[in-house]
Amino acid sequence: MRQSIEWMVGGQQGEGIDSTGELFAKTLVKYGYSVSTYKQFMSRIKGGHSNFKLKATKERNYYAGDKIDILLCLDKESLEVNEGYLSDDAVVIREGKEISVTKNDGSMSYDILTVPMKKIATELGNPLAKNMIAIGISSALIDLPKDLLSHFISEIFAKKGDGVIQTNIQAVQKGYDLTNEHLSHRISSLEKSDKTDQLFISGNEATAFGSLMAGCRFLSAYPITPASEVMEWLAKELPAVGGTVMQVEDEIAGICFAIGANYSGVRAMTSTSGPGLSLKTEALGMAGMTEVPIVIVNSQRGGPSTGLPTKHEQSDLQQMIYGTHGEIPRIVLYPATIEDAFYIAAESFNLAEIYQCPVIVGLDLGLSMNKMTIPSFDHSRVNIDRGKLITNEEAAEYDEAFFKRYRLTDDGISPRPKPGMKNGLHLTSSNEHGEDGYISEDPELRVKMMRKRLEKVKNAMIQEPFKLQSSGDIKPEDADVLLVGMGSTYGAIGESMIQLNEEGNETYAHLHIQQLYPLPLNELTSLFKNKKIITVENNYNGQLLLLLRQYLPIHEHSDSIVQFDGNPFMIKTVLEQMKKVV
Repeated sequence: MRQSIEWMVGGQQGEGIDSTGELFAKTLVKYGYSVSTYKQFMSRIKGGHSNFKLKATKERNYYAGDKIDILLCLDKESLEVNEGYLSDDAVVIREGKEISVTKNDGSMSYDILTVPMKKIATELGNPLAKNMIAIGISSALIDLPKDLLSHFISEIFAKKGDGVIQTNIQAVQKGYDLTNEHLSHRISSLEKSDKTDQLFISGNEATAFGSLMAGCRFLSAYPITPASEVMEWLAKELPAVGGTVMQVEDEIAGICFAIGANYSGVRAMTSTSGPGLSLKTEALGMAGMTEVPIVIVNSQRGGPSTGLPTKHEQSDLQQMIYGTHGEIPRIVLYPATIEDAFYIAAESFNLAEIYQCPVIVGLDLGLSMNKMTIPSFDHSRVNIDRGKLITNEEAAEYDEAFFKRYRLTDDGISPRPKPGMKNGLHLTSSNEHGEDGYISEDPELRVKMMRKRLEKVKNAMIQEPFKLQSSGDIKPEDADVLLVGMGSTYGAIGESMIQLNEEGNETYAHLHIQQLYPLPLNELTSLFKNKKIITVENNYNGQLLLLLRQYLPIHEHSDSIVQFDGNPFMIKTVLEQMKKVV
């Protein structure tokens, strides 16, 4: 019996590839499996090849896999593009004029079932049901119970009536019949799993949910791939808790509205991708200068300029840490997994208000738009800390007719009244200013204010600034080589590390950094001693390696593995490049 499956559906964009993949993924989740997905699509509404890949295992996995056991080809390109990823003895199902089976005869390592799916679906009454025939064949090959699919079909097509539901159920049944008739020798049952307490969710959805749980009640943003789902999710959910989403006219308005909402005392955020973050940088500087809390979600894609709007990359690291003219306080976070996206998004609002500065939550397309099976969220881990936001009564204790909003304090953080408070009347300026907010160009005061702003975040740290793991009996601190990553590379690096340790030449551990600025330098200094440091990152310059070298003495024993073709790392790629750098 099987305990895992790697599956892909490919076809022309706009023909239901994503919905087909998601239906099969949800069925496997319902069957108790851990599922990771990745979808490839083009920056157009219709046309062009797209595909949906998943890996399902009984044990937890974080990566959609290198191989394909079952490939559904709903266009001619699917086999041509993905043939090199087929596992030994794979099964290919493709559209054709008549039913035929081409068995593995040594000239190729897979069986092909050709089926006129569109013709059969038309005879059933709905040509769009061809995808359900393909789902039925896939499900039959791993002996999934048909009632699981029937449940989801009834749910998906509930609004379209019983006729549509029944047609799609019949299409699935046809797929089972075709498999039993033509591919019975290839049926391999997927062993049942008993996991039930699981969510199937994307990084964008988890980020939005974590923000809502943290008390975010306002988002202003402009639609942009791959960040739009953050806004779309909150647009549905925020009104129920008294919140508001504004789809604004441009990226500059997106951040400026959010700054205004935060200034008034509402927890607020904006979401964007690299081109949008570029446009937001002047207002980002204003938030830093005026010490207004704000959370900015930056879901990275291929750049520069319009770049690769629907492809994966991790090339905004330097922009997130250094972007803006001048120097401002900021905190930059980057979740490793989808559940981390939930908890870190929630924590970012506390950090923004405690340190009164912008907090940038970095994501990437691989993390943002793809779904994964994760444990249910522990809501008790979400606590709200509003820092030095003071009440009218607390403001009155200062006994000032004009409140010193930028008061110099030991920790650099000033008490923050809401505007309009009777006892908290104050001035805010984006120019350099004194404690009272009035514009000043006095050199001595400038030095004091710069130190106040920039030094207050030096000790800012999230609960889990990095993840550290190894395999077998190897202790991470004793490993010879440390593989270092960020964001959605977590699964591929982790599985690569296991394979490298099995080879036995050197010992490997895996460090995944979740706080990029300020870095957890004390811990990293200790971990990096006597090790070869290899970063694995999706950009050209090795930006993570450059950051680590800026702060840590690792120049003589560090290198990077990079990939910037718009695709996520595969284990095969990591292992091949490791031979060149170790």
